Amino acid sequence: MKKVFVFILTLVAVALAAGAQEVKHGINPADLDTSVKPGDDFYQYAGGGWMKANPLTAEYSSYGVFDELAEQNRNQLRDLFKTLAEKKHAHGTVGQKVTDLYAMAMDSVRLNNEGAKPLAADLATVNAFKKADLTPFIANQHLTLGNPFFGIGVEGDLMDSEINTMYMSGGTSGLPDRDYYLNTDADSRKIQNAYREYLAKMLTMAGYKPAAAKRAAKTVYDIEYKFAEAKMSRAEERDISKLYNPRTIEQLQADYPAINWRQYFDLMGVKGIQSVILEQPKVMAVANDLMTNLTEQQIKDYVATGIVTSAAGYLSDNFGDTSFEFYGKMLSGQQERKPRWKRAMGVPNGLLGEAVGQLYVEKYFAHGSKEKMVRLIGDLRKSLAQHIAGLEWMGDSTKVNALVKLNSFTVKVGYPDTWRDYSKLDVDPSKPLYDNIKAAMLIETRRNLDKWGKPVDREEWGMTPQTVNAYYNPLNNEIVFPAAILQPPFFDVEADDAVNYGAIGVVIGHEMTHGFDDQGRTFDYNGNMTDWWSPADAERFNEAAEKLAAQFDEIVIVKDLHANGHLTLGENIADQGGLRIAYDAFLKTPQAREGKLIDGFTPEQRFYLSYGRIWAENETEEFMYQITKSNEHSLGRYRVNATLRNIDTFFKAFDIKPGDKMWRDPADRAIIW
Repeated sequence: MKKVFVFILTLVAVALAAGAQEVKHGINPADLDTSVKPGDDFYQYAGGGWMKANPLTAEYSSYGVFDELAEQNRNQLRDLFKTLAEKKHAHGTVGQKVTDLYAMAMDSVRLNNEGAKPLAADLATVNAFKKADLTPFIANQHLTLGNPFFGIGVEGDLMDSEINTMYMSGGTSGLPDRDYYLNTDADSRKIQNAYREYLAKMLTMAGYKPAAAKRAAKTVYDIEYKFAEAKMSRAEERDISKLYNPRTIEQLQADYPAINWRQYFDLMGVKGIQSVILEQPKVMAVANDLMTNLTEQQIKDYVATGIVTSAAGYLSDNFGDTSFEFYGKMLSGQQERKPRWKRAMGVPNGLLGEAVGQLYVEKYFAHGSKEKMVRLIGDLRKSLAQHIAGLEWMGDSTKVNALVKLNSFTVKVGYPDTWRDYSKLDVDPSKPLYDNIKAAMLIETRRNLDKWGKPVDREEWGMTPQTVNAYYNPLNNEIVFPAAILQPPFFDVEADDAVNYGAIGVVIGHEMTHGFDDQGRTFDYNGNMTDWWSPADAERFNEAAEKLAAQFDEIVIVKDLHANGHLTLGENIADQGGLRIAYDAFLKTPQAREGKLIDGFTPEQRFYLSYGRIWAENETEEFMYQITKSNEHSLGRYRVNATLRNIDTFFKAFDIKPGDKMWRDPADRAIIW
């Protein structure tokens, strides 16, 4: 299914819980590394002590403050599931669904005894495939099993955000990014060979003979390589207008005739559709060529491989272990799989996210935090308004439109007013876990497709309350803060204002700024993709954005791999804006006005120390490489050091001068919001 255009704050989504461990409020001096000067490496200075005390363990490829919180959260989830399991639940209740899904995922004896048997019926269907039946065959796959060749999904129309429309994207990929296929260096060749070996091993365990498995692995790799050749780079995809290519069904049929499109949409339950939004026509052309020219056996191999690899986490341990050896060890540098109970809780938490979230909110969420958060958001909104009004590079007409957009932000905090209904999902413990996953996927696919042509439900949430994250959705012009992020170290009612403004305050400002970053600025106050900028203001914005992108392009991550300043531009703009907005809002607090020292630090210093601490993280080189190639977020070290080198008040707070490594000459600083 197509992903929503949502701007996410963090690298990893994790689950909620109030930590059972004792929490130190505010800045913990032990988290610092005072052997390093703040003017030389502020990231190390603010979080080096924490990083030394929290080295990577075998089950992690990266471990940071977010992961520390995740560990607390997982333990709370585990306790909740155990409590639910101690009670009897009538079939069809949320309690029954959660406990049975968790129990099935925990039952290694049963899963290992079943082996690949749960796949038998689906693989038999693939084996019986005839090319004359391509359209119904693909539709059946898309409903429950995956998206071979292309995928569809419903969300708000970028040009009319009030109505849901159909999007279509072509291509599949088993590697994190197209460059993993296209690069020709020795390390890339090693990964490419290992990927083919991984695919062959998975197919062998599913019943393929070794020679057939090797043949199928090559077929799949060659197909995905062709998609990679046609696909835009991730940085190019940030120009959302390039992904908006309307096509009538008649045009679709003329340009991509391998599929009978009327029949396909009827089988998908979308009757009477007249048009779709095609994301990347070049990739769809490759998909059409492949569907036309591949042999029956090649299509069977391709589809069967997708079924097997996507099911790995719901089958016997040999499937999961093999998947981990490639994706965990080789691509991420992780040495051990997470314990089964951690993996198992992801099943109900993923399939019944809001149902689990409702249970969490009732037990753990401090509801008073919601009111305090709303007031804090109001303060940050005022601060951003003042920044916009004071911009020297922006003209009056564009400022008016920007302020209208800012004042039109919808704010969601904590949890939805109306919880999602999961009554259609029947969890049957007599069936394999894999069958229950398929049933859930069918319901979720139908739920999404049923939105087509209907008004957008602006009350719907794109994250569960137990997710430690936040987001801006440009189509709804909304900022959303799930309950899980409203806890230390982000939001601590016992901490001083400097700490809260440097953490949750920056998070709020970050999400607000997303409405005005290189992507968000292309949407108006209604959430429609509309150019509300004067040409001169747009040019000045782009000049400043290019300057910021160039700063990040200079950063060397691993070996000769540089950061990608254009891929990460939106997040880097939001980090900078969030810091500047939150800092100015903080200056209006009593703590900032009084200026008293705490633990030897001024309020201004504590603000920046709080920001630096939340990004403390240890990582493997493999993880850093993968994130740099495939993720729109910069690594934590550079979200701190590279961003702060543009902030005047940071230099003043720590008396950073020319000659210090963190120093950047004023003329070279890139300031946008």
